[in-house]
This record gives sequence, structure tokens and C-alpha cells, in this order.
Amino acid sequence: MPATFESQSSRRSTAESDLDLTLRARGGDAAAFELIMRRHNRLLFRAARGIVADDAEAQDVVQDAYLRAFTSLDSYRGDAALGTWLARIAINGALNVQRRKGRTVPIDETPEMNDEPAAEHAMSFVDTRNESPDAAAERGQLRALLQAAIERLPPIYRSVFILRAVEEKSVEETAFCLGVSADVVKTRYLRARALLRDALGAQLEAHAHDVFAFAGERCDAVVNHVIAALHAQGLIRPR
Repeated sequence: MPATFESQSSRRSTAESDLDLTLRARGGDAAAFELIMRRHNRLLFRAARGIVADDAEAQDVVQDAYLRAFTSLDSYRGDAALGTWLARIAINGALNVQRRKGRTVPIDETPEMNDEPAAEHAMSFVDTRNESPDAAAERGQLRALLQAAIERLPPIYRSVFILRAVEEKSVEETAFCLGVSADVVKTRYLRARALLRDALGAQLEAHAHDVFAFAGERCDAVVNHVIAALHAQGLIRPR
């Protein structure tokens, strides 16, 4: 049986497991569909945003990914975390969008071995619970600069950096999402970090987990759109 991937975020699990939620969703439980989306919206948005260069386009990709996933829930066997499985669907959808527009995103290329330095270093994050207003403002400015720099990365590196540094996915999870080897993930992550350090300085990596936020109205819009489509397709049972 394939290994089950588990990230730091998946280890901080809620009371209900992925498999329990999918079983409820397969039975047409609207609340289960909504909980799945609210639990994984930010991950899917960020995964799509690593490929496409526009927030609205990424939101469309997320909605389409949920609809594709929810109409084929029987194919989910729990070999990967539900969020990882959904992220892979979103990434494939984003790649299809780019191909339809004539944009080539070489996600599955072999690693650039001449760029590979020593072992990968862990990200160091700062504790912001007791920061001052000035420090919070400065952190916001740094976050904006970092997000702009990530935007400028080629998708081949941006996709890996967002999954590894922003979403804190493991090497194995990132490889699964992108359909590449672990060596490719390691090499591209190191290259992405080097490009960002060249542009901004290493200290800005501490704010990576704050970028490409997805909450509030945009999160609600995705949930409402997908729930309405599921109702229209008869995949949600009447109350």
C-alpha cells in the first residue's frame, strides 16, 4: 500500500477524519462538503496560485477542482491526506488552464542538478503573539514584499516554494501534488529560496506562511458556488 503523507497541518487534525468526512459527503451531506472546503480552501488556492498568475483565475481553479473531486469521491482511498489529494487535482486543473492559453509550465522536468547545493534547511518562523504595533506594521510590509517576489518566480519554482514554505508541506506531499520526484522538489525549493534571497534577503523567509491569504468573502464565495453546483447536480441530499 502506498505510504500515507502527513504534514504539520494534517497532524493538527480536527475531531473528524478525512475518511469520515468523505463518507458523509458521498452520502450527500451538505455540511460535510462545506467542512471539507473550509478546511482546505487556503491550501487549494495557494496550490493553484503557484501555477497561475492571477487571484481570480486561481479561485476559478479551486471551484472547478472541488467539483471534479466531489463528483469522483469514490476514487479517494485515503492513501494521501484529503487536502493533498485535493491540491493535486487543483494543480492539474491550473496546469490545464495554462495549456489552454498556450502557456507552458514545465512542472515535470528533471531536476537542475548543477543548481543543487547541500542539504535543505528548515524554515525559521517568528513568534508574533506579543509583537508591537510597529513590529506588526513592519511585518506586513515585509510580507507584501515577499509575496511580490514570490509572484515573480517562474511557476516551476513558485509552485514548489508555496507548497513547501507557505503551506509547510513535506517533500513527499509536494512531490505527490506536483507529480514529480522528491529530488526535483528538493532542488527546486533550494533554487527558489536562492532566488528570493537574491531579491530580498534571507530574513524575509520568516514571513512566508502569511502570504497568499484566502479567507472571508473569497472563501465564502467558493463554498457557496460549489454547494449550489452540487445541489444542481443532485449530489446533495434534500434536508
